[in-house]
Parts: sequence; C-alpha cells; structure tokens
Amino acid sequence: MNKEKTIEVLNSLIEINNDRIEGYQTAAKETKELDLKALFGQFARTSEKCRSELVNEVHKLGGTPTEGTKTTGKLYRAWMDVKSALTGQDRKAILSSCEYGEDVAVDTYKKALKDYSEYLTAEQNSMIGAQQASIKSDHNKVKGLRDLVAAHH
Repeated sequence: MNKEKTIEVLNSLIEINNDRIEGYQTAAKETKELDLKALFGQFARTSEKCRSELVNEVHKLGGTPTEGTKTTGKLYRAWMDVKSALTGQDRKAILSSCEYGEDVAVDTYKKALKDYSEYLTAEQNSMIGAQQASIKSDHNKVKGLRDLVAAHH
C-alpha cells in the first residue's frame, strides 16, 4: 500500500469537509431564516464528523492532516455566491449555491472511491462510502428545498 497516496486521498476529503464547514458556518451566520440556520448548522456538523474520522485515519498512517480549504477555484466562488445570495436574502439563490457546493463535495467523494480505492483499506473505503452517503443526503435536502422554492415562484 502506498501510504503517501492514501494520505493524499484522505487529505483531499478533509479539505472538502473543511470547505463545507466554513461555508455552512458562514451561511448559518448570515441567513435570517431559522430553518436554513438549523439546516446549515446540521450540515456543518456532518462535515465535522467526517473530518474527524478522516483526520484520525491520517494520524494512524503517520501523516499530517491538511488544515486548509480548497479556496481555489469553483467551490470558493460557490460559497461567495452563497454569501452574496444571503446578503440579498434570496432563498432560491442561497439553496442553488449550496447545492452547487454539495455537488462538488459529492463528486470529490465519488472520485476518491472510484479512482483511488486501491490506495485505501477496506475499512477506509467503507468509512468514505458512509461519509459520501451522509453528504449525498445533505445534498438531496438542499436540492429538495431548492426545488420546492422554485415550484412556488
């Protein structure tokens, strides 16, 4: 097993969870809508749990867990869109931006499991699969709310 590659894969997932935590904590602070505040807090906790499990795996391998976020590129812009949508308090725009961020998170998990599973132990693959299911569930909640708002306009 290539330990460096395993740590790299785990760190990419830590990074996406750091993004989600930061994004949803910002979103929860900025929105005035109590249901969204609660939802965003719940999503941040999903990622805190995922991150914690991933950090433990990196430590077990003797690696250093990444502290950063993927503030390069698309995901960062998506969260900036969330922030500007929140400023305008447009529920549909907020949810659309969140859904985009969720798409990126789900895709990152999908890619880790599809392209890098040979670098992961059976336990790691199982843990990442379970985390992906949690994040996919969050994604579906956001999408459902967005579709609901869209149907009312």
